[in-house]
Amino acid sequence: MKAIILAAGEGTRLRPFSNTKPKPMIKIFGKPILEHNIEKIYQSVDEIIIVVKYKKEVIQNYFQDNYKGTKITYQEQNEQKGTWAAIREISLPKTDILVLNGDSIFDQKDFDKIISFSWYGALVQAVSDPSKYGIFKQNSWGLASEIIEKPENFVWDLANLWVYKFNEEIIEISKNIPLSKRGEYEITDSINAFIKKHPFHLFPIWGNFIDVGYPWDILEANAHFLNAFTKTYVAWEIEEWVTIKGKVILEEWAILKAGTYIEWNVYVWKNSSIGPNAYLRGSTVIGENCHIWASVEIKNSSLGDHTNVAHLSYIWDSIIGNHVNIWGGMITANLRHDKWDIKVMVKWELVNSHRHKLWVIIGDNTKTWIKTMTYPGRIIENDSFTLPGEIVK
Repeated sequence: MKAIILAAGEGTRLRPFSNTKPKPMIKIFGKPILEHNIEKIYQSVDEIIIVVKYKKEVIQNYFQDNYKGTKITYQEQNEQKGTWAAIREISLPKTDILVLNGDSIFDQKDFDKIISFSWYGALVQAVSDPSKYGIFKQNSWGLASEIIEKPENFVWDLANLWVYKFNEEIIEISKNIPLSKRGEYEITDSINAFIKKHPFHLFPIWGNFIDVGYPWDILEANAHFLNAFTKTYVAWEIEEWVTIKGKVILEEWAILKAGTYIEWNVYVWKNSSIGPNAYLRGSTVIGENCHIWASVEIKNSSLGDHTNVAHLSYIWDSIIGNHVNIWGGMITANLRHDKWDIKVMVKWELVNSHRHKLWVIIGDNTKTWIKTMTYPGRIIENDSFTLPGEIVK
């Protein structure tokens, strides 16, 4: 069996983080979204073909030509439009194929279910509003009879989750489908043609489906893994007078310095230092090579790699990128006085985050000077800097 992973997309709704990397390479719980899925399938396939385009070098440099011994090759999507365009260019021998989107995370048991099945099908999930999804219709035998993209009227409630098992015929089928009304090569057209030739089973997922569509979804995704902690794991150093009321993963060369206080679950990546006298709480992920200085409070936040937070700063309900320097005394609001949901500007449109608490979203390579303050739900773009005492409105 071979795997094809669709990872050519840009992920514009995840800006500023997707300005420097494709969406599948955004880190969740210490590793890229793409790796979360590859690590669950690599032992079941003899080759992984990753479809790339936007900032392809980020993916290629990270994974190289193999993952723990399983061969990895790359197929660059050409200028033809559509999620399915690149599949038309792939040549495969007679084999079964696992096809999945590279920007959502699935449980191991759901991958195992579809991989081990002796025939063909897709992972699905029942949804309350089918008009937002590609929806599979079922026949009287429980097999898929058709997939309809965002139906205006109710036809069924089983949403397409973009994980499929086909055989090599799907490649030839894809070469013969016409352009859609949108001028794209659509996966739904290929699936419908495949269904006419083969029984196509639908597998409701048993585990969690984690889709990271907006920056604040990173917090929810991290919380999913943090809440699954069963025990504390310490690979390096905890100094005296550190208090831990929760569970901690402390990777190699990371250190919790004296007086640090931790509540709930926290993940600290390699070579990062916390404290002295720092306060970490909520579901918090600290990246690699980070330095959290004295008297810093961080709650329910995600910090990228090579990011520093200087003394007397407060980081609450925030998502911070790589190579960010936060100078001393940064304070910001994470809650509106009227307690309405926080709205965030995404692609020149205010989007409701459906969160009451959301502090700041900071892109890569940004520097905030001393005593910077921000309103709730503000974005500081990549390569930015603030002035001393600046208020980001």
